[in-house]
Amino acid sequence: MASCTSRNDQGMVQSGEVLDSTLFYYNLSKDKSLSLIDRNSNALKSYQKIKNSIKDSLYGQVLYQKNLLHLISKEYDSLRFYNDVLLSNSLNVDKASVLGEQYYLMGYYFAEIAHDYNMAIENYSLSKEYFMRVKDSSLVGENLMNIGVIQKNNNDFFGSKETLTDALIFLKNPAKRANCYNTLATNHRKLLNFSDAIDYYQKAIHTAESETDKLIYENNLAANYIDNKEFDKAVTLLVEISKDSVISKNPKEYARVLDNLAYVKWLSGVSIKSNEFEQPLKIRVQKKDKRGKIASYTHLGEFYSNDNPRIARIYFDSVIQLSKSLKIPRAEKDALKFVMQLSPTNIEIRNRYVFLQDSIYDQELKVKTQFAKYRYDDKLKQESILNLEKENVEHQLEVVKERNQKIISYTGLAFILFISAFAGFFSIQRAKRLKQENRTAKMEAIYETEADLSRKLHDDFAGKLNHAMVLLQNGSDNTDVLNVVDDLYNQSRDFSRKINDVDTGPKFKEVLFSMLSSYCKNTQLIVTGSADIDWLILSDITKKTLYKVLQELMINMQKHSAASVVSIHFERTKTKLKINYTDNGNGATKSSLNNKNGLWNTEKRILAINGSLTFDSEKGDGFKAQIEIPN
Repeated sequence: MASCTSRNDQGMVQSGEVLDSTLFYYNLSKDKSLSLIDRNSNALKSYQKIKNSIKDSLYGQVLYQKNLLHLISKEYDSLRFYNDVLLSNSLNVDKASVLGEQYYLMGYYFAEIAHDYNMAIENYSLSKEYFMRVKDSSLVGENLMNIGVIQKNNNDFFGSKETLTDALIFLKNPAKRANCYNTLATNHRKLLNFSDAIDYYQKAIHTAESETDKLIYENNLAANYIDNKEFDKAVTLLVEISKDSVISKNPKEYARVLDNLAYVKWLSGVSIKSNEFEQPLKIRVQKKDKRGKIASYTHLGEFYSNDNPRIARIYFDSVIQLSKSLKIPRAEKDALKFVMQLSPTNIEIRNRYVFLQDSIYDQELKVKTQFAKYRYDDKLKQESILNLEKENVEHQLEVVKERNQKIISYTGLAFILFISAFAGFFSIQRAKRLKQENRTAKMEAIYETEADLSRKLHDDFAGKLNHAMVLLQNGSDNTDVLNVVDDLYNQSRDFSRKINDVDTGPKFKEVLFSMLSSYCKNTQLIVTGSADIDWLILSDITKKTLYKVLQELMINMQKHSAASVVSIHFERTKTKLKINYTDNGNGATKSSLNNKNGLWNTEKRILAINGSLTFDSEKGDGFKAQIEIPN
């Protein structure tokens, strides 16, 4: 139920007295310091205020909170009623996550309370679809894991393995992943793949963060040894677990360990007394652990089957009664199997066993069929989405292709003028921007007019422009002229991309570090402090400046310093981002540093955004630079 806490409380915009009071009572219904009765009362008041405003953004969240409280309060009739109310108005719920949470809640209800596993799978599948829409991978994974557990509990071990493998793709939380590995291990154990089961139990143990969870998974590993008749391994592991102080603080799990230990000793032929089974049973009775009592009664029934069938029958009858009250027909069937051995002529018991076996088989078949249907429907839906995306991309490519063909065919001369204007425009802009007082604008001008621009314009564009003019003057074939123009256009486009190649988006850190690594093929690069920097809040101009400055330092290192180690340390204060660059190269005198045009341009970039750059270098004593950039 931990996942049933609403994640949709942010971004609510309310106005008016009615909506304000709705929000007031809604928040009170979520206040866990209040009693459950008071929270239910506030949820009802909140709903009564908003029930006629089904298009309000708060409507779905109020109903979900009301349903959650009905589930916690075990008011199941009210839960189902208000669930129908919410889903009947689902088209007016503007947050897909609200419906995802509601379907998740109902999946839990049908799986754990109503034991209607078909409806549980249906609701978990719908919840998964809604969380896929909002890209909440965590809850997509949890829904798949819950479905996998249902499949496992209904003996669909192969289907469960497939579902849980899909769940692991989405689950990131270590505790959830450990639980998923544990269930996968149980599937392999039930399929008698004991070695694979051991591998997955070990993964669960190593992944779990809680010491209690680790001991629970170790107990399950011991059960795997018992099933594989490796009794010595099971005894050794269970004795070790039973001595752990952590497990003794969890009475239910401690009782389970003691019960398993007594059972494996008895199976291995060790002479034990009944009190070794009775001790964990006593704990389970005190803690009202009904499922645990089923295991204890079953083991005691087996223990007395040979020596005292009458007492054994009493314990098995207790298992049957508990199984009926908890709606666990498989446990009743297992108990009846032992009772038939004690009373082989009892037709009534045999008939009940056959009835349960058939009904359980039908239920397992329904679960397999139900999820197979949802998996097939989901596959069709995903294929449909992919086909639509493919058609859209193909259409866009066709439009672009037609547009380019027209441009190439009818505007050849315009391309020449465009290239000329392109070069002239940026030259003029460079001169203007360098004169502006705003240093940030100056910085942009510097990037747009890198020295590489002029070289490429002279080497690549000027020669080809002259070639095109000669062709036109000589009356050459239009096809030759257009080929030259098309080549010029492609070069201008590629060049434009190159001078604006700093990605300042979410992947900036990855791009920056990739650049740094590219200059250190034969040099050890040590970067520290980057994890403490919130790269997303840095402005684009700051990112570009940082990228270009570090790039220039790396170029200088590669060309001149012959360094074997480069160290870059990032540090963020409240107002500044500090970067300390150090290498163990040849170093340089201050006079030679002043003559290096690249480093001089680097200092200008920093100063343009109100930052500072300090060089510290002596010939033969390495190179250091301290950079400070305002946040």
